[in-house]
Amino acid sequence: MKQDDLIRMTNQIADFFQSYPQAQAVEAIATHIKDFWDPRMKGQIGDMLSNNADQLKPLAIDGLKKCIG
Repeated sequence: MKQDDLIRMTNQIADFFQSYPQAQAVEAIATHIKDFWDPRMKGQIGDMLSNNADQLKPLAIDGLKKCIG
């Protein structure tokens, strides 16, 4: 999947959980990605964090880090 699409989707997930308390939002983002993203999409998380972090919302970054950490 194109990085631009993954970035948009990740930011949309973060927007959805933005009203949750921080820790709960991070966990919910990570859970959503783990449960619903295709393995190929999950495989691109490291690249997104390394190369496109400036395009990701802070909450999205925290959720992605939780997925790989």
